[in-house]
Amino acid sequence: MNPNDFLEIDRLLSDEERLIKETVARYVSEKYLPGVNEHYENGTFDSSVPEALGDLNVLGMHLTGYGCAGSSATAYGIACMELEAGDSALRSFCSVQGSLAMFAIWKWGSEQQKEKWLPEMAAGRKIGCFGLTEPDSGSDPGSMRTTARQDGDEWVVNGAKMWITSGSIADVAVVWARTDDGVQGFLVEPGMEGFTAPEMHGKLSLRASVTSELILDGVRVPDANRLPGVQSLKGPLSCLNEARYGIVWGVIGAARACYETALDYSLTREQFGEPIASFQLTQAKLADMAAAVQQGYLLALHLGRLKDDGRLASVQISMGKQQNVRAALAVARSARSLLGANGVTLEYPVMRHANNLESVFTYEGTDEIHTLSVGMALTGIPAFR
Repeated sequence: MNPNDFLEIDRLLSDEERLIKETVARYVSEKYLPGVNEHYENGTFDSSVPEALGDLNVLGMHLTGYGCAGSSATAYGIACMELEAGDSALRSFCSVQGSLAMFAIWKWGSEQQKEKWLPEMAAGRKIGCFGLTEPDSGSDPGSMRTTARQDGDEWVVNGAKMWITSGSIADVAVVWARTDDGVQGFLVEPGMEGFTAPEMHGKLSLRASVTSELILDGVRVPDANRLPGVQSLKGPLSCLNEARYGIVWGVIGAARACYETALDYSLTREQFGEPIASFQLTQAKLADMAAAVQQGYLLALHLGRLKDDGRLASVQISMGKQQNVRAALAVARSARSLLGANGVTLEYPVMRHANNLESVFTYEGTDEIHTLSVGMALTGIPAFR
């Protein structure tokens, strides 16, 4: 048996999907992992990532046209899994770029906006961010306080956004605001007067990622920068569904990395004159971790096939995100315990993944919100309020 693919799930992939998996995994192991510990420890972002992922054709790879690869949803998910096996920050950058910022422009933007931004963003030469969450508005985006008021052929935007991945390095920010006609999206660019994006520090999770605030103080945005295709919360929520789908896959990459590290460690670490892999409790932990990783992989693959068939519902994504993040956290914690004191060092990736997964547990919909979404679908009764 192959302990790293116990149920032979890779055999369910097409030749193209396996090639994408191998190509992204090679980049992660050869180019990204050698420097990730330094970036994590220093709280810095690897500036080579955007164009490297552009060269791999994974930025917005599930979109069609405008320089995007036009790959299947399953292929995109596989790429997310391999990226997060490196670090959640790496998959987060890819998700925000492709499933949030690029998808918003691709789905709701004008033809001029698509032609201006998407080819450059797909190549990693331009970076985008997505401004929805606010200091006082997270799980309830309908309570956002950011507003946009039309003044001639411009809009005056006031408000603040919080916990924005790539905000301080972005060339364009997709900012959602309340207007008299409903929630609308605006493409805010650095240099617009009144717009600043200070980087947030002091994080103990996702340290190899840029996280920022977006402050909008009377920013005047041309009407040409307004996304014309939507005037409701349907706009940002459609983007979040795309990003959440990538998380379903991504966290299994992180869980797999923790499990494989624990398995290798247990075979070489000796106590009482025997490798700890020979102990019953160690084998029980490894068996549970292997099962969790394989179950999560199968769940992600099934949802990917549903999405490619046009049958995936948002609440099914909620179940996938809820279950796979929980499973990944459990695997990371079990692996950490198996490694003992070594598990809390950067010599091994386990604590880095565990800390990152605490953020993933919360962003793109908290565990509680996804649980209640599934509960409402099962009972027909909303329990949010």
